[in-house]
Amino acid sequence: MTTRPRVIVSVPVPEDLRAELAGRFDIVDVPVGERPAEVLSAQVRADIQGQLITPRTRVDDDLMQSLPRLRVSSNFAVGYDNVDLPAANRRKVLICNTPNVLNNAVADVTLGLMLCLARNLVAGDAFVRSGAWTRGPFPLTHDIRGKTFGLLGMGRIGRVVARGAQAFDMKVIYHNRRLDEETEALGLASYVDRDTLFRDADVLCVLVPLTAETRHSVGAREFAMMKPTAYLINTARGAVLDEAALIEALRSGKIAGAGLDVMETEPLPADSPLCSLPNVVLQAHVGSATHETRRAMMELAVHNLIDALSGIRPTAMVNPELWG
Repeated sequence: MTTRPRVIVSVPVPEDLRAELAGRFDIVDVPVGERPAEVLSAQVRADIQGQLITPRTRVDDDLMQSLPRLRVSSNFAVGYDNVDLPAANRRKVLICNTPNVLNNAVADVTLGLMLCLARNLVAGDAFVRSGAWTRGPFPLTHDIRGKTFGLLGMGRIGRVVARGAQAFDMKVIYHNRRLDEETEALGLASYVDRDTLFRDADVLCVLVPLTAETRHSVGAREFAMMKPTAYLINTARGAVLDEAALIEALRSGKIAGAGLDVMETEPLPADSPLCSLPNVVLQAHVGSATHETRRAMMELAVHNLIDALSGIRPTAMVNPELWG
């Protein structure tokens, strides 16, 4: 058995941060998304006390059983829908993530998708490049100022988005499991019931985490309530939407358009109906994909792992009740 803690690293790590890990632990590299039981011997797995992973690694009962000494799993992401949290709690495996450091970047993409939809910026770029401008003007688009921006889910990212929407002189409303006192105190948005949110929003942004309860929770019923002029934006997780129902709503004109940074299947196949719909703007799950944000996320993920295995309370824990 190794005398130093042994950890799995299943994500590319900058050299300086990897050196921090190597100074404290024995590193065992596992390809991104691969199951340790499929690439490591039982002898190696028996020593693993921590892991640094992406959401592509499923942290379920089977994985934790294959790593009997696992104490902490550090997710290089704010979302943790790759984790079976009840199983982690049963096995007393601390789960860490990277909240806060990506709030601004995700909010920027959310507001960018809104502008692309309302002003048809993607089609406008193609219009100029194709030479169509020489034959006539681009079709008129729509204002966003004075319209209503709705948020399904209000948390750290939602508050940044709400502040940005206010900068465009938009009325901001939200629905959450409960009234968010910080949002109300700051005057960022007004709480409404769920149906009112879908009925009144001109732009509706989905920002709820993916759980068993939220999977496909936005579907045909919700799209039928929305204005035919409304846009839907999803920068949370793809499976929160019923994608088939969304495609039908877009094709039939029940809603005007959608901006999606996340999809049920990623990478999105080129033959997906979403790729052929003219009223959809697509991004490749890039909400946090800036050099600065990804660096901050990696620093937090690495230091969560180092701290947890060094007896220091990590900055970000999903199940903090296990600490201590």
